[in-house]
Amino acid sequence: MRHLLLLESDADLRAGLEARLKEDGFQLHAFAHGAQALSALPARKYEAAILDWTLPSTEGLEVLRAIRQDHRTRHLPVLLMTGRQDEIDQVLAQNLWADDYASKPVSVREIGARLAGILRRAAFMQGEAQPRRTTFGPIAVDLTAQTATYEGKLLDLTHREFELLAYLVQNPHRVLSRQTLLRDVWGLEYLGESRTIDAHIRRVRAHLDPHAHLIETIMGVGYRLGGAE
Repeated sequence: MRHLLLLESDADLRAGLEARLKEDGFQLHAFAHGAQALSALPARKYEAAILDWTLPSTEGLEVLRAIRQDHRTRHLPVLLMTGRQDEIDQVLAQNLWADDYASKPVSVREIGARLAGILRRAAFMQGEAQPRRTTFGPIAVDLTAQTATYEGKLLDLTHREFELLAYLVQNPHRVLSRQTLLRDVWGLEYLGESRTIDAHIRRVRAHLDPHAHLIETIMGVGYRLGGAE
């Protein structure tokens, strides 16, 4: 049985999700309060977490922060449910990340579809279909160890910076739009946010100094690693 953690204050939505996800082979561990969810996190290995973040409460964000700061759960796929775009911006600004976002009001069917999407992505990143170690010039990324080196020196990257660099290394010489990076690296379905891409590119470039130019800006489109072939 695959276990899911749910933080949701709406009892009807909790019940609907439990019924839907049980049909998909999941056992849902549902909680109405953040403190309960935090206490349950160490109890078992979860496949994913679905977190509600509705103002004025920040409980969902606190649980997300705890997940990302704990080495045991930092790679746990997370679906964040929220009602406003500025809440998503706040999560991104604090260098937290969710694998996808669902805007309330949201249906049980949509949550099930988005959950399936982030689980497919997680399986792809962890599976044998991806080369476990990839290099481009002086850059090497190891998906198994979740590490990257530049000229043989280990880079001190955040999880999201590592995933962004790994994606660039796996797709050299390709022009990658901001929308593509948001979808394939962040796992986001909405395509309106580009500031977070630019900010993360700047930080990754700083790690590659003095060869930051390896990541080329394609004006009005996105980025490319290594120039045209």
